[in-house]
Amino acid sequence: MNDADNAEHALANVNELTTVVDWMRYTISQLQSSGVYFGHGTDNVWDEAEQLVFTCLQLPLTLAPEQKQILYNASLTQDEKHKALDWIRKRSEEALPLPYISNTAWFAGMPFYVDERVLIPRSPFAELINQGFSSFLSAKDEPLHLLDMCTGSGCIAIALAHAFPEAMVDAVDIDTDALDVTSINIANYQLEQRVYPLASDVFSALSGQQYDIIVANPPYVDAEDMADLPNEYLHEPEHALASGFDGLDLTVQILSQAVQFLRDDGWLFVEVGNSEVNFDRRMKGLHVTWCQLANGGSGIFAISKAQLMAQQDILDELE
Repeated sequence: MNDADNAEHALANVNELTTVVDWMRYTISQLQSSGVYFGHGTDNVWDEAEQLVFTCLQLPLTLAPEQKQILYNASLTQDEKHKALDWIRKRSEEALPLPYISNTAWFAGMPFYVDERVLIPRSPFAELINQGFSSFLSAKDEPLHLLDMCTGSGCIAIALAHAFPEAMVDAVDIDTDALDVTSINIANYQLEQRVYPLASDVFSALSGQQYDIIVANPPYVDAEDMADLPNEYLHEPEHALASGFDGLDLTVQILSQAVQFLRDDGWLFVEVGNSEVNFDRRMKGLHVTWCQLANGGSGIFAISKAQLMAQQDILDELE
């Protein structure tokens, strides 16, 4: 039996599923029996099933509960059933994250194109960006030149451009394949005149540039966690996840070089995720401010240029 025959056989077995809620129920059963991992936009099987079915059918995810209830009873066409069954198979049998199936991920309330060339956006930086980094910047000090280091899909750079409408943003990545995705998203938001994708190994191609804010979301998964990743994460580019034994190799490089690329009142923000537990040992007493995040997530620190300069002796030891 070929793939087409298998698909028809599977569809025949579920043809009695007619409504949106029928397909959500079936999706839940398939996800439960496959033991999928949630971590790319949802954290439970109901939300994952609803998002899969609604996205597959091009139904809006932001409807009020009573509006969703009406759509739950809507019937699927035969073509929609074929498409839904294919999506459910990819999610349950291949452990493919839903954003790679739909080619859409959300960050800071905004949709972005994604594929397997880039990580799926999930950074808690969204909260700080939506707040305009208000705990660190005064209202009169709106930044005009920003850097998004390790930009990937470009979601952070684009969210920064929306948060600071007068600012120019450099979106930097070493991976030119990732920068192709960045460019797609920049074009989708018509920000070609304000957000610039740049190929650079950390700061190597940025000589002479200085920024009010540097936001860095580098690879930060340590060796132990890399060896124990759920199958879903194995679809993501490994080089965008791993960063040495303790997950902090690239963070050390950024900290050691950032001072010359910051303006006098500039700030550096770096996400290290779970590798926060390794930070004190690796950083030899470097003082930073850990950001308080009301919406969940952790592992983002802030350090000003003045603080970097005052701790130059520690930074010298890191290299």
